[in-house]
Amino acid sequence: MKILVVGSGGREHAIIKALKKNPAAEVIYALPGNGGIAADAVCVPVGAKDIAGITAFAKENGIDYAVVAPDDPLVLGAVDALEEVGVPCFGPRKNAAIIEGSKAFSKELMKKYGIPTARYETFDSAEKAESYIDSLPEGNIVVKADGLALGKGVIIAESREEAKTAVREMMLDGKFGESGRRVVIEEFLTGPEVSVLSFTDGESVVPMISSMDHKRAHDGDEGLNTGGMGVVAPNPYYTPDIAAECMERIFLPTVRAMKAEGRTFRGCLYFGLMLTPDGPKVIEYNCRFGDPETQAVLPLLESDLLNIMLACTEGRLGDADVRFSDKCSCCVVKASRGYPEKYDTGYEITVDGKPDAEIYIAGAKLEDGRLLTSGGRVLGVTAVADTLAEAVQKAYREAAKAHFGNEFFRRDIGARALAANKR
Repeated sequence: MKILVVGSGGREHAIIKALKKNPAAEVIYALPGNGGIAADAVCVPVGAKDIAGITAFAKENGIDYAVVAPDDPLVLGAVDALEEVGVPCFGPRKNAAIIEGSKAFSKELMKKYGIPTARYETFDSAEKAESYIDSLPEGNIVVKADGLALGKGVIIAESREEAKTAVREMMLDGKFGESGRRVVIEEFLTGPEVSVLSFTDGESVVPMISSMDHKRAHDGDEGLNTGGMGVVAPNPYYTPDIAAECMERIFLPTVRAMKAEGRTFRGCLYFGLMLTPDGPKVIEYNCRFGDPETQAVLPLLESDLLNIMLACTEGRLGDADVRFSDKCSCCVVKASRGYPEKYDTGYEITVDGKPDAEIYIAGAKLEDGRLLTSGGRVLGVTAVADTLAEAVQKAYREAAKAHFGNEFFRRDIGARALAANKR
């Protein structure tokens, strides 16, 4: 098979490494890929949002199967375009990808079908949004840009004034472009957060191993929200009883709701959950594999990723072999200092020896045979071990073998999970 993977980050590197395990994967193309992915796939300089370019490449090169990994091309209709030229895909069509593309849509869906989530209001007017904020009690308020914002469009304001500033920045100053012209204002939920990636063919739902992301830039959950600075899996707060409740009250109802709306979802549906005192509630949906959750979850997959993806596309997930290891994993992200705001790039990436871990490359380019930093998040180092404590210790030990100038990383990935963990 000739396989095409759309995307350029650590998530795509993890997907490609997993797909390579199937001998049927004769060649894998990454559009556009990156300097590190080039060691595992043929990188082609076609942007992930260049739908016409992606489609033309697929036709000209006889692509048998495509995996569209990032949110932007999914929301723009990359799967629809590829299917129109006869290329089957893993990923939702445009009308289903809206579950991430519009937070207002997803909140209305949950309200309509009784799926538990935070109370909210949606606003197209900054004046009305600020007036609503004035009516709320003082304390934490969540302000969300309606559209895609690279995982940074959610502000947890600690006061009414801070919430109003966030509204003005999104709606009036254009901080997130068109994505912030409409905002969703939510109540602040408390409890442990859980990420659950799920395979679905529009009928069946098969959750992957749960995980715990670390969104804030600095230790102790300080600093700005990022795309994610590290992950551990499984999440110790996500017990078998909670998993059963989520399947019954959230996972299956969501997939059925999307089908009832004429928006059948096939691919990876990401559930961002908060385990509140009132039970699990949905914080957000993503229409694709999470980043960096994928880098922690896929190393625990024991069955074949390509076969599972094909089963999702072909509507036979209920009969597919989906097995995960009972081990634990930890992914530590090494980033460019200054991320998620301004940062310098162009530093050489070096690795001492052969680390006993997976090193996924997120932001790097090849120049004259050297691998140089080219993004905010640069590396994701994932270790697997029998216990979470061992996985965390191993991940940090192996991450120390990878170097680049201007690097920084959190030193407390997994600390919260270990405090709650029995393994």
